[in-house]
Amino acid sequence: MPAPSARFLVVLDADSTLIRNEVIELLADEAGRGAEVAAATEAAMRGEVDFATSLRSRVSVLAGVPTSAFARVLARIEPTPGVRELIAAAHARGGRVGVVSGGFHEILDAVATDLGVDIWRANRLVTDSETLTGTVDGAIVDAGAKEAALREWAAESGVPIARTIAIGDGANDLRMMAAAGLGLAFNAKPTVRAQADLVIERVDLREVIPLLP
Repeated sequence: MPAPSARFLVVLDADSTLIRNEVIELLADEAGRGAEVAAATEAAMRGEVDFATSLRSRVSVLAGVPTSAFARVLARIEPTPGVRELIAAAHARGGRVGVVSGGFHEILDAVATDLGVDIWRANRLVTDSETLTGTVDGAIVDAGAKEAALREWAAESGVPIARTIAIGDGANDLRMMAAAGLGLAFNAKPTVRAQADLVIERVDLREVIPLLP
């Protein structure tokens, strides 16, 4: 079925943008290695290391974590203030909302559905006998994949790229932010703030509503 047409498209990063958390850190807590993974995530978000290489390394520490951990992680997820209002406002104005994440479908599927997101894409974790193997299934959703998703969803929705908004916080979001009609740094690292079209200072996604087309 073809995607519905829209007046504009908003694409958000997930971790620290759509939600307050970094999901891989919550999963690493289940392996007792949350602090270690948090430091590696921070370096990746600042753009100091290759994202895909870093993610595979961080996921490797999840080997042996039971899939039952997903429910515990979901219970800890905190939607970012204003996210429901932003999504409702975008829909009321004829827009479509997408989320593209370097995180994981195992968590994002439930979160995006609950928040009313229209379309989303993320990585998938490999499991074996209800246990994580410490590997990712297929290609990593990296900066190039995020930009590609923005362009793909805009084309599917009949939205000119000039009527797209990309919102992110880390170096992995810079390519989609540069490709979009408007790139917004939200809760962002210094390198992202420096390259964004606009910086949203308050950690409240309602701040984006006046910028919708």
